[in-house]
Amino acid sequence: MKFAFKLLWLGLVLITCRQTESTVDPVPVSPAGTFTNPLLNSGPDPWVVRQGDWYYYCHTVGDRVQLWKVKNLTDLSETEPKTVWKPADGLPYSRNVWAPELHLLDGKWYLYVTAGAGDVSTQRLWVLENASADPTEGEWTFKGQLTTADNRYAIDANVFEFGGKRYAVWSGWEGSENVAQNLYIARMSNPWTLEGPRVLIAKPEYDWERQGAPPAVDEGPEALQHAGRLFMVFSASGCWSDDYALGLLTLTDNGDPLNPNAWKKTPQPVFTKAPDARAFGPGHCSFFRSPDGKEDWILYHANPLSGQGCGNNRSPRMQKFTWGPDGTPQFGRPVKTGEPLPLPSGS
Repeated sequence: MKFAFKLLWLGLVLITCRQTESTVDPVPVSPAGTFTNPLLNSGPDPWVVRQGDWYYYCHTVGDRVQLWKVKNLTDLSETEPKTVWKPADGLPYSRNVWAPELHLLDGKWYLYVTAGAGDVSTQRLWVLENASADPTEGEWTFKGQLTTADNRYAIDANVFEFGGKRYAVWSGWEGSENVAQNLYIARMSNPWTLEGPRVLIAKPEYDWERQGAPPAVDEGPEALQHAGRLFMVFSASGCWSDDYALGLLTLTDNGDPLNPNAWKKTPQPVFTKAPDARAFGPGHCSFFRSPDGKEDWILYHANPLSGQGCGNNRSPRMQKFTWGPDGTPQFGRPVKTGEPLPLPSGS
């Protein structure tokens, strides 16, 4: 198969698979005081944020953004989502609405979404704003594209603050061809505007980042902070591969996030598939604290069977994680679906 044709084929697979029907098992009923994974029978690219007494959750739907509002994340299957934004047809952001993230910044809510015109090469980052105290209420205003001057392919935006400054990090192409997806970072002058050029902080270099290549993929970056240190957890390899996994970048010596030399990549993946747990291609994670703030949890998606790729069979799962003696996150291995787990503390 010629390289160019393979890239076109992969693009069509990505577009098609993200909008196929789910065939996974229904969410099981859990004994009192416990929950079981998956949280929903479908939910690629899950994201959650807590504000007050509520968790707000979203995932890739494909043509719109939906929000779930729950007291406990384990109640997702019992809650109806609300569609808060659906783009009209014929726009540069009408198709392939992926990986929404919700953030409360400067007293307003912001949604960062990936979307394009249909062809995968048109995928870019877009921003919406809502001044309501509750992001499931009020009106969402379209703020425009989140981009640097080069305006390259860009997906999976994550926004964070460190050292009193705000940054955006995302996955993108170096040029205009889908040879590899790298991780880039830039400062933000406001919640919908980047300032200065993008800075490359990671590219797929190890074998575990290149499964299913070409193209090789680093994507889904998520900032994680603990004890004053900054980490970047990202997804590596093609989502069409069972070996899609999580990698870890560490900002060394409290360095400048815009200095590529300040980031150190862990040579091995930090979270990988577990066939016996029905977890293939685990990745695209986010993080949250338990209701009482005492526990750290990871939220991620995985396929229950081998070979299911980038489609809606990817279901959201969550599990508690800890911190190692060196201060790095210790995620362990994916927990088996259907296994009762204690609810997050304070639930």
